[in-house]
Amino acid sequence: MSAPVGVILAGGQATRMGGGDKGLRHVAGRSLLTHVIDRLAPQVSAIVLNANGTPERFAQYGLPVVADSLPDWPGPLAGVLAGMDWAAAQGATSIVSAAADTPFFPRDLVSRLQAATGPSGLAVAATRDNGELWRHPTFGLWPVALRDDLRAALKDGLRKVVQWTEAHEAGLAEFSTDPFDPFFNINTPEDIAMAEVLAGQA
Repeated sequence: MSAPVGVILAGGQATRMGGGDKGLRHVAGRSLLTHVIDRLAPQVSAIVLNANGTPERFAQYGLPVVADSLPDWPGPLAGVLAGMDWAAAQGATSIVSAAADTPFFPRDLVSRLQAATGPSGLAVAATRDNGELWRHPTFGLWPVALRDDLRAALKDGLRKVVQWTEAHEAGLAEFSTDPFDPFFNINTPEDIAMAEVLAGQA
């Protein structure tokens, strides 16, 4: 199975962090984006960054930057769509999305997602906490062929990622939370402090 294009979702407004780009915050001496790029790059054929606003602020990473194609911050699905459209223009058949604020996601994310695809070729990451299943749909494998369906759903007002992935019978790639949840994401200054601790175990 060919390697998909990696799409890093950095389009959020980071309101709980006081605004700005969470991906540019530092943990263990490196930006969150650097952590994410280092984990994703070996698993994919290329990387594109989904971010809104001035793309020059990410120039140091040397990556293509694509903005949401829909207005008013419609959420992570808009970033997935932007990544799908970019990948389609490169002749790619699928993308894998990763959130810019989640620095310790699994190094076998892509292969596990590919092994878990549902009938539409779609898969999302998941973990269990005390037996309860938690989906992490900003980490998913998305067939480019579904992009027009996704575009139509977004234009109709869809915002909940899981609602769309369940409608398309997405497979689930379940990951262990031992020694910690690999999808721990950073939303607050307190989370930065926790990430500094976790960085030694990642």
